[in-house]
Amino acid sequence: IMDDPYLNDLRGEFNSYSNQLKKLKRKLLKTNSIEDQSKIIKQIDSVAKKMENNQKQSVKVTKSRLKERKKKSKK
Repeated sequence: IMDDPYLNDLRGEFNSYSNQLKKLKRKLLKTNSIEDQSKIIKQIDSVAKKMENNQKQSVKVTKSRLKERKKKSKK
């Protein structure tokens, strides 16, 4: 695992989204209101999209960091 401040931030964000999802799922299971369920599902979708973007960004950053490392090691 690379110790990179930006990647660490992304990892932290991802964990926070993960916790949000757990809470939303619990809420969803507890409610019987169709209206509330619909709102919660929209929130879950939104958090899931953020997680997806977070992962894409993580991959991009990791790839670019690896490229930088290769360049440094060639010098």
